[in-house]
Amino acid sequence: MKIAAFTGSLRKGSFNHGLLIAAQELAPQGMEIEILDIGQLPLFNQDLEMNLPAAVVDFKAKVKAADAILIATPEFNYSIPGVLKNALDWGSRPYGTNSFEDKPAAIMGASGGMTATARAQYHLRQTFVFLNVHALNRPEVMVPTAADKFDQNGKLTDQKTRDKIKEMLEALVVWHDRLQK
Repeated sequence: MKIAAFTGSLRKGSFNHGLLIAAQELAPQGMEIEILDIGQLPLFNQDLEMNLPAAVVDFKAKVKAADAILIATPEFNYSIPGVLKNALDWGSRPYGTNSFEDKPAAIMGASGGMTATARAQYHLRQTFVFLNVHALNRPEVMVPTAADKFDQNGKLTDQKTRDKIKEMLEALVVWHDRLQK
């Protein structure tokens, strides 16, 4: 099972990127998680839709080829970061070439606050409705006070969070298989 994964955080030492690294480590046998760099995508410009930039063509192809999507999002101003929305816009355009069409997806997120990324994850789910992405409902992985859960090298050390990521990835396999029937 091939998973296209990306994060809405471009920050060096990002906790959300750390969640994706942990997911790679915890992936069930037979699951391959490729982390895509959405920071290389230009800002969405509809004028470029008929002659897509190379970074967009590559991103769209990797998403389309994936069996499922994994997104780790921080929460900015009660919502998803602009860089994440930009990637979703490019991946779904031009009209009729939605790379996300009918994909199962899992969402997780880490932040420094106590509410973790609840609002951002719910906003992302709203966007998924239009993209026709089938979000896994449970388990939810929302990591509050993230600085306490990673070591100085950015490795996720919190066992409870690691267990929850593993559980989510196993549920994503089941969800994918169920949607294929």
